[in-house]
Amino acid sequence: MADMSIPERADVPDSDKWNLSSLYHSDAEWEDDMAALDALVGAAAAFQGRLGESAETLLDALRQMERAERLLERLYNYASLQHSADEDDAAAAAREGRAGMAYTDFSARTSFFGPEVQSLPEEAVSAWLELPEFADYRVYLKKLLRLKPYILGEKEERLLSLQGESARTAYRTFSLLENVDMNGELGSVETPEGAVPLSSSSFVQLLHHSDRDVRRRAYRQYYEKIGRYQNTIASLYSGSVQQDVFEARARGYSSSLDAALFGSAVPQSVYRNLISCVHEGLPALHSYYALRKKVLGVDELRHYDVYVPLVKDVAADVPYEEAVEICRQALSPLGTDYTDRLCAGLLGGWADRYENKGKRSGAFSSGVYTGDPYILLNYKRDILRDVYTVAHEGGHSMHTWYSVQSNPFMQYNYTIFEAEVASTFNEELVFRHLFRNAADGRMKAYLLALRIDDILATLHRQTMFAEYELKAHELVEQGTPLTAELLRSVYRGLLEQYFGPEMRLDDVSSLEAFRIPHFYTAFYVYKYATGIAASLALAKRVLGGGAAEREDYFRFLRSGGSRYPIESLRVAGVDMERTEPVRAALSEFASMVGELERLLRP
Repeated sequence: MADMSIPERADVPDSDKWNLSSLYHSDAEWEDDMAALDALVGAAAAFQGRLGESAETLLDALRQMERAERLLERLYNYASLQHSADEDDAAAAAREGRAGMAYTDFSARTSFFGPEVQSLPEEAVSAWLELPEFADYRVYLKKLLRLKPYILGEKEERLLSLQGESARTAYRTFSLLENVDMNGELGSVETPEGAVPLSSSSFVQLLHHSDRDVRRRAYRQYYEKIGRYQNTIASLYSGSVQQDVFEARARGYSSSLDAALFGSAVPQSVYRNLISCVHEGLPALHSYYALRKKVLGVDELRHYDVYVPLVKDVAADVPYEEAVEICRQALSPLGTDYTDRLCAGLLGGWADRYENKGKRSGAFSSGVYTGDPYILLNYKRDILRDVYTVAHEGGHSMHTWYSVQSNPFMQYNYTIFEAEVASTFNEELVFRHLFRNAADGRMKAYLLALRIDDILATLHRQTMFAEYELKAHELVEQGTPLTAELLRSVYRGLLEQYFGPEMRLDDVSSLEAFRIPHFYTAFYVYKYATGIAASLALAKRVLGGGAAEREDYFRFLRSGGSRYPIESLRVAGVDMERTEPVRAALSEFASMVGELERLLRP
């Protein structure tokens, strides 16, 4: 799309924008609450040293903490959403910055709370927790008490809170380098349609181009530039890993992996079993790459050949309103309460639908306790995958909606481990609906190839990324410095293992390790893989079951933060401590590859 066709934010019709009035009706109203925030945080901070006086005092402190945090969440979400919609809006950027600083201030001024609760006599706290007036805070306090072995003293906790912003320096610097500084140096790539400026965003699009020479030139041009900065990026990533290791050791965890998983009560075996199971399922992945090589008709499969669609010339023209209707029909097994509420939100102010100048790329759902669960989209009617994106983000928003309706503020937030289940569950139902109603074999092949690539990207690729993260952190914990050469060597070994014998890697292929932003949020990506494994199992269970199975799924959506993620998924009917869900997902992937090969047979 030419830049001239992308509207300014001011020119976007209100009907295509989200309606943020559930948060604030105006910037002036936001400013009024921002001005009131300091007093609320001060009132919460005034309880320092007093939490053990009585049950009533602790309860008052909790209520004041809740007031401050609820307001802060609302303030930040409004500012963040405005900034995401137009990053060129200086006033919105300033509001987001102020809200972010307010979060840091709140964390620092209330950092006493955890250590002080931990220091109270266990008998007294246990007795207080059973009082009915503590019902809204019982889960929160129990989770806090579980962290007792790793909570430091008040001074140490304050220091860790104060360095929270600086701890993100490596990621922010990497983001600026990749998305701003480097983008101006990447040049352009000639395509049959004309010259395309090469950027971190257009690079992904160019790898989907049907012209192999375009893909090859974009790939090499991009990674050659990454290579010039490889030592800088390796140093940034090393700093991020060292920060993780520092925080884990400062708190007394056995490892950075232990530190990342303990808060959500996810056993380390879940992480390691995921990697082991995916290793066992690699033959099916290698078979898919062999099929891809055959269908593309290339002598050697290259890294830049793995994203181009296998089934070409399938035109899509799905207006946004039709995409919402597809979601309604596909998700109908969940009942009209779910679909009516979701579709009303998607059409009535939850979603910011289309691209505008300055708008953040991609898509996300952002929910808060006070306000609607908003969705940012960059919907394009000629890209069928965007229908899945609407369903995916809608799954997040409905998860938030049910969590808010069913839980008090201090226990409504669910984990990312659970979040990726609700979103990919919706994607699976949309795929099944579209596949079932496909007009012909060619459309079925197109949809199946698209779904295979989505599962591959979520299950296999994210597991490879998770394995790389684990190796990098273990190297640092063993005292080995992370140099560019070492990181590239580790990553190339994983590329060879996962892509298999059909892949001919370039020398620059290992530089992919230096362009993945998720690596700066350690031990995060595995949740995508476990999420899709759980969602595939639950989709099969709900679609093959009855009212009881559906209600189990809604019990999961309503759990919020009332349970740890492994427990909440057990409620839904899947046990992620066992290897069966991952193995079943890998088996489903293998079946899909076999079916695609049949559909593509001349």
